[in-house]
Amino acid sequence: MEILQDKIFKFKIEKSSDFRFDKSVVDVFDDMVVRSVPFYLEIQRMIAEISQEYARPGSSVYDLGCSTGTTLIGLDKMVDSSASFVGVDESEEMLDKCKTNFVENNPRRQMNVVHADLNHGLIIDNASVVILCLTLQFVRPINRPRLLQSVYKQLQPGGALILVEKILCENSTFNRQFIKFYYEMKKRNHYDEMEIVQKREALENVLIPYKISENIQMLEEAQFKSSEVFFKWYNFAGIVAIK
Repeated sequence: MEILQDKIFKFKIEKSSDFRFDKSVVDVFDDMVVRSVPFYLEIQRMIAEISQEYARPGSSVYDLGCSTGTTLIGLDKMVDSSASFVGVDESEEMLDKCKTNFVENNPRRQMNVVHADLNHGLIIDNASVVILCLTLQFVRPINRPRLLQSVYKQLQPGGALILVEKILCENSTFNRQFIKFYYEMKKRNHYDEMEIVQKREALENVLIPYKISENIQMLEEAQFKSSEVFFKWYNFAGIVAIK
């Protein structure tokens, strides 16, 4: 499978618009996340390891905001083959790409996809693991507590929610520093200054990050009994929460 290079913001855009997961993004998404998210492939490996610990035979594993299917494809070889996988996304274009990727990777199980807007809730059936990898940050803030509460209620007892997010620092001084370090990482991955600035402007009203403490507070208020940070790199973090 050929991975196209992300050049969406390579050239000057006269009128900025909000970032959308349309076909132009879908076509380059796999390159975009590897170059834009620190340790993205390692995060995927960690998600698979944690999921393996909590996914029960005969249960379901849900990836909310499944994009091109990378996470579920990575889980396929590690999780008991009797568990069913469900990918959920709001973008029809993403789901089309996801289904193509599933077929090309010849998974051990049926991979199901669901078109849904997480702002409006979701029915989850028989889930032992629910994954939100770089997804909650795109849900409108007013709807995030309700989504986490819904996941908790529908998750099996002892089940796990795996949350990966871009985050704000607890201290604004570190926030500025860490964003600077993040942009330096993007430059090392061959994004230029204009690409970084134009993408930041496009995401400004779409991707709204929270502090780790705010995410953990939402998990506690949703009644998850315990949570732990399993990954942290400057302004990115991964949290696992158990029902």
